[in-house]
Amino acid sequence: MKTLTSFLFSEIQETLSSLPTVSEERKEVLQPLIQYTQKKLDNKEAINLNFICTHNSRRSHLSQVWAQTMAYYYQIPNVYSYSGGTEATAINSTVIDTLVSNGFHIQQLSNGKNAVHSIKYAKNISPIIGFSKKFDDEFNPASAFCAIMTCSQADEGCPFIAGAEKRVSVTYEDPKLFDGTPNEKQKYLERSLQIAAEMHYVFSSIKF
Repeated sequence: MKTLTSFLFSEIQETLSSLPTVSEERKEVLQPLIQYTQKKLDNKEAINLNFICTHNSRRSHLSQVWAQTMAYYYQIPNVYSYSGGTEATAINSTVIDTLVSNGFHIQQLSNGKNAVHSIKYAKNISPIIGFSKKFDDEFNPASAFCAIMTCSQADEGCPFIAGAEKRVSVTYEDPKLFDGTPNEKQKYLERSLQIAAEMHYVFSSIKF
């Protein structure tokens, strides 16, 4: 399968060279997402992925960004990655710092409590627009999308996602647990690399 390594920012390429191994257990968890993506691709339909967590501040953003990046890396067409929450808050500042350390180029486009960010992974590609929003915000797809639940709280507390044609549970431990501790930076990095590795596995498994 062809990849677009040469077009990714070099710092992201370095991050990809040191991703952790995806366990067999996690591969099983990711299989429904792979199957959904493969089916949409086979049917030549848009692949709309909405990553959902409670506050849309940490795990859902990391998942959105890495999914879009890996789809580009593996040249999977018509992938549109989104994120949302059961409520809107703001992208956590340590998430932004972590993505920058992973090699993404980020600009803050607005001020205020819920700032909007431009997140780029390659020079000639439109940026991901990152800000906190509810999963059914007008910025996100209203129908024909896969709802990927990235935290157990949202998964359990939101049993019905209007417009979703498939719902997949791919939950991650919340790095928020380490906010304000000496391990904060490292735990956010670990979570980002785990998500990167798993999105890498998902899109490397797609055949076309």
